[in-house]
Amino acid sequence: MGSPKIHFNINNLSFNKIIVLVLLLSASINAQQIQRTEPPFWYAGMHNPELQIMFYGKNIAQNEISVSNGIVINNIQRTENPNYVFVTIDTKNIPASELVFSFSKNKKVAFTKKYFLKQRRENSAQRKSFDSSDMMYLLMPDRFANGNPNNDSDKLVTEKADKPLPNGRHGGDIDGIIKNLDYLEKLGVTALWTTPLCEDNDAVNSYHGYAQSDVYKIDPRYGTNEDYVRLSAELKKRNMKLVKDYVTNHWGAEHWMYKDLPTYDWVHQFPGYSQSNYRMTAQFDTNASAIDAKNCMDGWFVPSMPDLNQSNPLVLNYLTQNAIWWIEYADLDGFRVDTYSYNDKVGIAKWTKAITDEYPNFNIVGEVWMHDQAQMSYWQKDSPISAIQSYNSYLPSVMDFTLHDAFGNVFNEDNASWNDGMIKVYDNFTNDFLYANTDNLLTFVENHDTGRFNHIYKNDFKKYQMAMTLIATVRGIPQTYYGSEIGMAGDKGKGDADIRQDFPGGWAGDTNNAFSKSERTEEQNKFFDFTSKLFQWRKGKSVIHSGKMTHYIPENNVYVYFRYNDKETVMVVINNAAETKTFKTNRFQENIKNFKSGKDVLTGKAVDLKNEISLDGKSVLILELN
Repeated sequence: MGSPKIHFNINNLSFNKIIVLVLLLSASINAQQIQRTEPPFWYAGMHNPELQIMFYGKNIAQNEISVSNGIVINNIQRTENPNYVFVTIDTKNIPASELVFSFSKNKKVAFTKKYFLKQRRENSAQRKSFDSSDMMYLLMPDRFANGNPNNDSDKLVTEKADKPLPNGRHGGDIDGIIKNLDYLEKLGVTALWTTPLCEDNDAVNSYHGYAQSDVYKIDPRYGTNEDYVRLSAELKKRNMKLVKDYVTNHWGAEHWMYKDLPTYDWVHQFPGYSQSNYRMTAQFDTNASAIDAKNCMDGWFVPSMPDLNQSNPLVLNYLTQNAIWWIEYADLDGFRVDTYSYNDKVGIAKWTKAITDEYPNFNIVGEVWMHDQAQMSYWQKDSPISAIQSYNSYLPSVMDFTLHDAFGNVFNEDNASWNDGMIKVYDNFTNDFLYANTDNLLTFVENHDTGRFNHIYKNDFKKYQMAMTLIATVRGIPQTYYGSEIGMAGDKGKGDADIRQDFPGGWAGDTNNAFSKSERTEEQNKFFDFTSKLFQWRKGKSVIHSGKMTHYIPENNVYVYFRYNDKETVMVVINNAAETKTFKTNRFQENIKNFKSGKDVLTGKAVDLKNEISLDGKSVLILELN
């Protein structure tokens, strides 16, 4: 591209005007030549000193490139698309500073680009992440609260606000989350996971955020990058953590890069689209065909979500640096990774290891939606199962989908049998030996993709109590889903929008404001108060966070287990029968030991442990033994 031609009579212009024109001309040339620089800036003092900067602009690869400050360029990689160039520099021992990249033709500088290495936060590399001491709260930003009605629609993105439309944009945003952090704190939340907040420019159904069109930019309908940083800071004021929902497997078809691919194999092509077979087992099945494994890893979820090729080193490095950039920029405390087990398994392991090498304490939980403990274990770091195949995903945490499966109908099974009733929950934990780290499993009864618990169980408060008690007191990291704590329901059978309804009180004009105790209904307060009491108690209980567990085979649909350490013992009793059950305590003597009584966490009442315990049907007992 040639320089713009500007004709003027120098005699008619002042010197200052000439200077202004020169500056404008220079800016115009730069703007045309460099349309994007990613990462937009970086940080000094990283564990991995190599930084690969992508410059994008019309025929930019035709230039020779140099950089100031004595920086060493390790590699300049051009691709079949001349609009991209990837420049790798060595930042070792380079302090926070301003760099200048020069782009030259015929040994003459055509234009320059400033680039900044910024100072990291103190002890950034050693940041603490979410763990089993936390209660994680999942919300969908578009459906939680509308804090700024002015950004409900934006000229830069296609889909506009349409609150009456179930799958439309409803206007929830980052400001809405920030304004209701006190509510979350009262509930007992210590870690917040939001579904993706980066730009999703799909023409329809963009509210869920999983078809991202710019992974360096917060969607303007949610706010700005600065708003996201502010959310992180506001959470930390309350000793709460921010977990980013990260998508490595795919982008949206509206992603700016997909419209001008750096390389043909940046996404998986067959050529063009081919749908995933969704059979994740093909990745480790010794009997699987190669084509089935390929179609699992390389196939697309849907035509609107191009499948990223993590076996391409440029793609993998782009995703790795983007993830690290967000951690530094927004001061993040963890990742939840969408569709983890659909990625190229070698590539995703490299991605995960690169992040945890940079941040040794950083927790990443992967969505591994499988229904067998051995298969789920395969994807957790240092798994004894994946070790059979000499594979390590390096993924610290996985989601406990088999426990979620057990919740499906168990509380409706009043009469225990060999296979029905609380034995289903018991059996889930009998397979804990398959995992490398059971404390780092994410436990949940529902999320944004599953049926709503309160719909499945018809808002039965007692059954809700049993479910919440379980995830709050067994091993792992409990995760709740927005609105369940006030009795919100929703029918998955009616589509995703029904399980992603607006939180009452999040919009001006809502007749019911469930964020406020005084404005909640009696039923909403019943759900909230129980949930709050349970998880506020859990906050200070290291015996629950990391203690050992002994459980007893359920009898008469009554499940009894103990959490204990050297200092404390907690006894949990769940009566899933419809009627009151009375049982002797001598069976549990190995855990009761010399304790004579226990304090009921929920009522404060003392319970005598000497002879027998009676417990109403469909109810729970959490005892601190003393």
